Amino acid sequence: MDDNQALIDEIEQFCRRAGIAESTFGRQAVNDGKFVGRLRDGRGVTTATVSRVRRHMSNGSAVAEPAQAPGPAATPAAATSAATPAASTSAVTPAASTKSDAAEQKPPVGADKRHAFRFYDNRQKYLMFVNTCSEKRVVAERAGMELAHVHPRPPALRVFDAGMGDGTVLARVMRHMHRRFPTLPFYIVGKEISFEDVRLSLEKMPDRFNEHPATVLVITNLYYTESPWLTPRSMQAAASLNWIEVPLAGDSAHDFDEQIANLQPVLSDGWRVRSSPKTGNPLYERPSVLVLYREDHKFLLDQIIPRPGGGLADFDLVIASQPYRARMPVEFKARKVIAPLAKGLAPGGRLLGIHSHGHDPGIEIVRKLWPGEDPFRTNRHDLLKVLKQEIGRTHRDLNFNTYSDKRAIFRYDMHTLPSELDTGGIGTSTLLAAWNAATYVAQIEDDRLEDVIHDGSYLDATREVLEERGGLWFFDESYVVSRRRG
Repeated sequence: MDDNQALIDEIEQFCRRAGIAESTFGRQAVNDGKFVGRLRDGRGVTTATVSRVRRHMSNGSAVAEPAQAPGPAATPAAATSAATPAASTSAVTPAASTKSDAAEQKPPVGADKRHAFRFYDNRQKYLMFVNTCSEKRVVAERAGMELAHVHPRPPALRVFDAGMGDGTVLARVMRHMHRRFPTLPFYIVGKEISFEDVRLSLEKMPDRFNEHPATVLVITNLYYTESPWLTPRSMQAAASLNWIEVPLAGDSAHDFDEQIANLQPVLSDGWRVRSSPKTGNPLYERPSVLVLYREDHKFLLDQIIPRPGGGLADFDLVIASQPYRARMPVEFKARKVIAPLAKGLAPGGRLLGIHSHGHDPGIEIVRKLWPGEDPFRTNRHDLLKVLKQEIGRTHRDLNFNTYSDKRAIFRYDMHTLPSELDTGGIGTSTLLAAWNAATYVAQIEDDRLEDVIHDGSYLDATREVLEERGGLWFFDESYVVSRRRG
């Protein structure tokens, strides 16, 4: 406690000199805005974290807090700290400290701060959208429908989530899986490059391990061309692969939750990112794979638990919900994202792809400010046509299913109080949530938003559409790539 208090005193003095808030200091020093508060609560801290904090203060590197928080997909920045220690491929015990040791993420040197992050890297917009709209629930229901068409083979039902986000969809799908296959072992791989989203996803998993103990959950930051096989493509990346295996002890959700929470320092090292100098897209600094399973089921799951270098795809279900930006060229979407995922399907396996469709009140709001705006340039027919040209000749056992609009297109809504819309007195908070959802789905970048929000006309446009339509909803469209059963 004396050591903690001494460190707190040093931080307080540094913050006063630098004129910054303690939460800002925590984010800049260890990527944890609640770091100082946890110190005051008597929480433990690793010596590595203490060294990082003091090094940050000695460098005098405090800067003004950025206007926007990092986003859900990844932070488009280069980590400033040295490389992490060598990877361990043996089982590890979760660390006792809950402190984040992540390096501060900064934009590339010389980058324009208005363009230092892409739209989907704005975390607050993402969180507001997720919590005010029903897309996650509806997507999970759509994925659950696909389980009726899969025919798993021993030793497990194998599912791949090609972008976990905050884990809401995956957790719901796992409930569907347990309901339909209560006695089958599960092998689940989730791809996610954002450390913050990995944290949020793992928070939802203790209950899943408790309800379905025969579960192997794998989380990785590898690229789409690598993650189904858990194997980096380059020799250099493979040599630095950070393989973390964690057998969870105990037999209750509380036991699992405590151990997963203690993984934060381990994960913060493995999920650092840098920004591509060409595209600005986030790239992993170190390829990482986290394997979780219940220790009391290790014998049963022995054939399912993956080992370094022995990754097997053969997935019964691949969920690819919003795995690419809508404005990306269709060739990129097909070649770099969907093609490698389709190659990882098992006989009888199904890939469910989902992306925004438009033709809804959301795009109407956007077009009141930007007439002619057209972010949804690729429909499912165009995408699968290019995909078939890309891999159809080498994978002749694949079927490319666009289906009818009635089956392929589905709706999700923004949650509002019916009485609020009926009376016509739409509150400012509802208008802001609707504006956020509309511009989030349409992927309007922040520098464009700044040009229209200064006079309040965006709220008038949003109110007009909500009153005319009686609410706000969006359309997604889906498609399925399936492999014929052997």
